[in-house]
Amino acid sequence: MNYSAMTTLVSSQGDGPTLTAAAAASCLQGMCKYPYPGCQLKVGDVLWAEWQGRISCVVTTPGTARFDLRMDSTVVWDSGAINLNTVAKTNVPFKLSGLLFVRQVISGTSAAAAILGLLNFQSEAVVGSAANTAGGNGNLLVPVGAPANGSTWDASAGHTIDSFFTQTVATGSMTLHNFFLGLLT
Repeated sequence: MNYSAMTTLVSSQGDGPTLTAAAAASCLQGMCKYPYPGCQLKVGDVLWAEWQGRISCVVTTPGTARFDLRMDSTVVWDSGAINLNTVAKTNVPFKLSGLLFVRQVISGTSAAAAILGLLNFQSEAVVGSAANTAGGNGNLLVPVGAPANGSTWDASAGHTIDSFFTQTVATGSMTLHNFFLGLLT
């Protein structure tokens, strides 16, 4: 695949909130939530998305981490539940990145679109990663489970693009340092 250029839709200018609760919450600064105008994304478009930050998990019962991309409240891409390392990790770096494809969905409206993407999550916090003294990071292809289209949205209407994070135990945390969403052309 060879793309000639990329248009930046949004990139973060600072850290998002440190999230510790077990409920889904936006991990972006308010100014980084992209006000997507209707009819800008179309079937066949390809997006590059990248999240970078730090994550912590506790020993024995670390729970799972989950990232998603939303159009308003509609989840259009979901990483699924990422199992975290059973070895305690404190503020270790992570990167989640990859291509998201805008696909047509057969439905009652021709403006319905969905996103399908396989991304790479890399961090010491991935279950099975080597101890930090041994070096290296674990890699996990997400979404966890069978890849599937995210929920459909009306591509002809305007929406706000946002990213949410969920950690199933409140003893862990995540802070997003950088977020990028670009349109490949």
